[in-house]
Amino acid sequence: MNEQEFESEFYTLTDEDGNETEFEVIGSAEINGIEYFAMVPSDSAASDDGMIEYVLLKKEKDESGEEMFVTIDDDDEFDKVADYFDDMFDSEEDYDA
Repeated sequence: MNEQEFESEFYTLTDEDGNETEFEVIGSAEINGIEYFAMVPSDSAASDDGMIEYVLLKKEKDESGEEMFVTIDDDDEFDKVADYFDDMFDSEEDYDA
């Protein structure tokens, strides 16, 4: 598994309804040869308990070879990736204390 950290990398993503939202990458990892990204909407704020909710996406190529971000539809795959990022973010918090 390979981790990367980003310095304020932003992407504008379009949902199925054509709505655009700007997201900030807060982490990425390559797991089993697939690149995954944890992102938060750039206008999001922490909840009352200090937690920030993030979305998980994976990078794939479409029919024309263009890279795109897609949701993780497989529950087992999603759980594995979510656990990885949760562990990664939890370990980062330990260093900040």
